[in-house]
Amino acid sequence: MATSKRKILFIAESVTLAHVARASALAVGLDSEHFEVSLACDPRYNALLGELPFPCREIATIPALRFFRAIANGTPIYDKATLIDYVEADLALIRECRPDAVIGDFRLSLGISARLAGVPYLNIGNAYWSPYAHLRYPVPDIPLARFAGVALAQRLFDLARPAAFALHARPMNQARGHYGLPPLPADLRHVYTEADHVLYADVPELVPTGALPINHHFLGPIPWSPQVALPDWWPDLPDDKPIVYVTLGSSGQARRLPDILRALATLPVTVIAAHAGHPPREAVPDNARLTDFLPGDQAARVADLVICNGGSPTSYQGLAAGIPVIGLASNLDQYLNMSLIDAAGAGILLRSHGASREQIRAAAQRGLDSVSMRAKAGRLGEAVRRLDPAKELANILEDLPGARHGNADRTL
Repeated sequence: MATSKRKILFIAESVTLAHVARASALAVGLDSEHFEVSLACDPRYNALLGELPFPCREIATIPALRFFRAIANGTPIYDKATLIDYVEADLALIRECRPDAVIGDFRLSLGISARLAGVPYLNIGNAYWSPYAHLRYPVPDIPLARFAGVALAQRLFDLARPAAFALHARPMNQARGHYGLPPLPADLRHVYTEADHVLYADVPELVPTGALPINHHFLGPIPWSPQVALPDWWPDLPDDKPIVYVTLGSSGQARRLPDILRALATLPVTVIAAHAGHPPREAVPDNARLTDFLPGDQAARVADLVICNGGSPTSYQGLAAGIPVIGLASNLDQYLNMSLIDAAGAGILLRSHGASREQIRAAAQRGLDSVSMRAKAGRLGEAVRRLDPAKELANILEDLPGARHGNADRTL
């Protein structure tokens, strides 16, 4: 008997490129013979996604400036009103698409809207945000760290973090109450992992966790690179000296790029850097080659070291290529990711706000010289390559109740 394709709706929160990139990469990776896929996101990154083999719908996301300001100040990203607006937009899209399952990447409102719609919800995230992760929370670059100093700020942060995580969870629980849903535990980690299935874009070898519930899954890092042409200087890269790949991404602190370039200017290396639309105003050192965007996977494969903002997508590109990663972290997500890579001996965590050119240069030299660091990055790279995120996701989707049967009779 012929069976219908499973309809899957991806919804990505476009506050950073990473969330859109992961969702689109997973959507592309699903077999079109078994799944009918669509993607919804704010169009701000569409030029980097290239032509997609499925419908791409528009759904609003808060301005990136609002997101970064909240992150910098340590305040909740969303308020109750915004989340309610999101839920209504989600529901309208679900009514239109009538999916068999919804997959979100940082679209936190789906924890409400998918429940109201009666649609299975799968949530892409990182395992270091799991309530089951065993790790310490470094104090990020918030005003407390800048004014009190890191050592004192860390002690105060350790004491205040449970209350802070409860404060960040409050808007979600207020929105849930608006729709008559029970509250989640007063902990941001439960907000970030609310779903029928939680999908970790990590390898378990990097993120220590306790016993996970059966609906928590390690998919593995989700590979993605922007659909851009290689720059004109690419074929002429010298092969007689190490290559350092530098990118601060869409959520990095662009103001640090000149410092990084100057820090590397006196080293016997070639620097290839993607400035993501924020070219430095200062003169570019002779050993540096710059462009707007680079296909990160290719850049990492030719490089001997990656310097980035500490976010997981670029970090995993470096690890997948078996090379160390230096992360100049600013927000807590980046600190959590890079603290684990540093602890694994596969890279170096630097504080973006306070790292001097001398510290950046010393870290780069160490990353290039350390045989141990390269070996440990290589072992994590082997773990990355063992997992196939799209295949893992397809297996989870096939096991959902009602697989192979469309939901044309569902009422919302």
